[in-house]
Amino acid sequence: MKKSIKFFAAILLMLSVSHCTPQDEVVVLRMGHTLDQQHAVHKAMVFMAERLAVYSNGSMQLRIYSGGQLGSERELIELLQIGSLAMTKVSASPLEGFSPRMKIFSVPYVFRDSAHLWQVLDSDIGQQLLSDLTQVRLRGLGYYDAGSRSFYTTAKQIKIPADLAGLKFRVPNSQTAVTMVQTLGGAATPIDWGELYTALQQGVVDGAENNPPSFYLSRHYEVSKYYVLDEHTAVPDVILMSEQIWQSLTPIQQGWVRSAMRDSVIYQKQLWQAATLDALAQVKARGVEVIVPDKQPFIDAVQPLHQQLAGSEVGELLQRIQQLTPEVASE
Repeated sequence: MKKSIKFFAAILLMLSVSHCTPQDEVVVLRMGHTLDQQHAVHKAMVFMAERLAVYSNGSMQLRIYSGGQLGSERELIELLQIGSLAMTKVSASPLEGFSPRMKIFSVPYVFRDSAHLWQVLDSDIGQQLLSDLTQVRLRGLGYYDAGSRSFYTTAKQIKIPADLAGLKFRVPNSQTAVTMVQTLGGAATPIDWGELYTALQQGVVDGAENNPPSFYLSRHYEVSKYYVLDEHTAVPDVILMSEQIWQSLTPIQQGWVRSAMRDSVIYQKQLWQAATLDALAQVKARGVEVIVPDKQPFIDAVQPLHQQLAGSEVGELLQRIQQLTPEVASE
């Protein structure tokens, strides 16, 4: 009931403030997300707002509503689809419910390393995945780095896949993520990010999985003793815009948005590397044991999942990604 009230309040807020048309003096774009203001992604959004103001000479503004003020990730996506919100940031995982090929990001051990991930995101594969979203009234503007996701638990160490047996983990709203945890031997249940702290505290779940900055800034280290760097998936964040609002902009305004987005991607990558190292140092200082396991047993354990994808659209994507050769930097 409480979530429904928040959602409808957000709709009323968006509808009560009319979206400026290209003919107005200032076009105001509103952006909602669920993260803390200290998160590298929020800081990159602020930078994007600054760059948009520069490119447009003040004729466009980006106003950001953080911390889930306007609802959960799913609710924010729905607000975009009806044109009541201009932009949001979501993890690629729940997008598989809107565009099935997005499942590829929730398949474990797809990417060799960060360089391989960005090679894919910057290729025609990554751009086509964004283009697919227009079919569901969403405009994919680009990707933000969200590092690698790893498991953390409230009471039990995880060093090998067998250690997941008997444990229940929170995962994003992604059936592929559920299957991944089950393949490794654990149980999984989707829980909204904003409700996870309480779920961990009350023992509704025994653990979760996410990147180090999110683990730290959510304060989940207060109710979790162990963080295991198995780095099973690399799920990027996706910056989305309402297709309806995008089409209401002039080509020049669309170009300004693209340029501001491009600048923020470069800035966010720099922030992310520092934020990851700082987060690991901070949680260690607060008593969390950070475990660095041998990844090979985890990689071996999920091979049946890879094999099950053979012949599917996602399986075809997986094959194309694995066949990409490492890029060699030019001198």
